[in-house]
Amino acid sequence: MRLTMVIKQGKSGYLVGQLKEIPEVFTQGKDMKELKENILDALELYFEDIREQYNPMGDMIAEEELNFV
Repeated sequence: MRLTMVIKQGKSGYLVGQLKEIPEVFTQGKDMKELKENILDALELYFEDIREQYNPMGDMIAEEELNFV
């Protein structure tokens, strides 16, 4: 899976990153290394939140985790 991070210059010298495919995921960092680390953390938190809110319709047969590299 590939995601695109859009990077903008923020205030106070920080970089601001937002995922193009999931615009709800955004963060900031002092440099590119920190920004990439922070966007991965933000994506993980986003998915955790979605999982907690998930309420399936109908009878769920199974649940299985998938790992994308």
